[in-house]
Amino acid sequence: MRFHVKAFRDKSSITRLLVEAVSADEAARVVQRQGYAVLGVGMGARWTLRRPRRAARFPLLLFSQELYVLLEAGLSLIEAIETLAEKELHAHTREALAEIMRYLYEGRAFSYALEQSPAVFPALYIAMVRASEKTGDLPQALTRFVAYETQIEQVRKKIVNASIYPVLLLIVGGLVVVFLMAYVVPRFSGVYESTGRDLPWLSRLLLDWGTLVRTNALNVLVCSGVFCLGVAFAVSRSNVRLWIAARIWRIPALGEQLRVYQLARLFRAVAMLLKGGIPMVSALGMVQQLLRPALRVPLALAIAGIKEGQPTSHALNSHGLTTPVAVRLLRVGERSGNMGEMMERAANFHDEEMARRIEWGTRLFEPLLMTVIGVVIGVIVVLMYLPIFELAGAVQ
Repeated sequence: MRFHVKAFRDKSSITRLLVEAVSADEAARVVQRQGYAVLGVGMGARWTLRRPRRAARFPLLLFSQELYVLLEAGLSLIEAIETLAEKELHAHTREALAEIMRYLYEGRAFSYALEQSPAVFPALYIAMVRASEKTGDLPQALTRFVAYETQIEQVRKKIVNASIYPVLLLIVGGLVVVFLMAYVVPRFSGVYESTGRDLPWLSRLLLDWGTLVRTNALNVLVCSGVFCLGVAFAVSRSNVRLWIAARIWRIPALGEQLRVYQLARLFRAVAMLLKGGIPMVSALGMVQQLLRPALRVPLALAIAGIKEGQPTSHALNSHGLTTPVAVRLLRVGERSGNMGEMMERAANFHDEEMARRIEWGTRLFEPLLMTVIGVVIGVIVVLMYLPIFELAGAVQ
């Protein structure tokens, strides 16, 4: 069927495109892959406005695991994809599998079918499948990808689990401070105003804030809401997130750990590709998008050096893309001809080191955070009750 798609790209004017597709959603995806933002899809004179929504995420890891099991059970590739599509309940995933089957029925290669959906299948995955097609070991390639994703997910879970308790402490402590400053302090300020006594300047400063909140509660609430919305909007902008990330990377200790994490991810991805039969230069080029922008330029320079005949360990080390441990393992890999294994060992070493640092940092940070929150709340309470203590001393 033919669909008329209303879309725009960058700051250009709105255009209308004629697209051949099975459904309106597929027509929109075709236009989006061309770099357009879709405003509406219509058939004939009918138009339907598309509400902006977050695209459903394709379960790539689960798909790889299930496909491996079916292929090992003796099913052909098309039969395996058909089986996965039949049992799938989510429309987005089912449509992606149906598109793959359509290309496979046309006699296209599996990697070509995946390449037509770049938003679903990353370039790393497509390169791994393409390499396996030359050697005929797709199940083994899927096993390597599952192991790669599992290791990455384990590191990610360790970071998330380590941050849960400190975040909860910050939230609870922040709520307590907000309750004291927005509810308790304003009522104390009213009580002390009626006494007419002179107060210590710190208590006076705190209670002036309470008076401000009590007399301008609506204005304070509106300003607080606007501030929160402004912060949320700013964080949602990619350029702001990049600016924040750049400042975090400049923190000496934290920035170095983030760099090592990125390098470990680089080594693990390259190791997976090397084991799949992809040459070193091609493998390094495929993993560039895994790195933050500041590390992509040094990687491109390292790739150029390797093309000129430099050893991989020297090219990566000269552009700051190794660690003391990693560069020694890479030199061993160059001498033994087993670079994939050595890169994977380097990634494992740094992942384990990062796990130890996270555990140590969490044990140190949690009591410090509790101490800071307790001191802040204690200071607020003491400043509120300090005039009462002075009044009691005067009465005695």
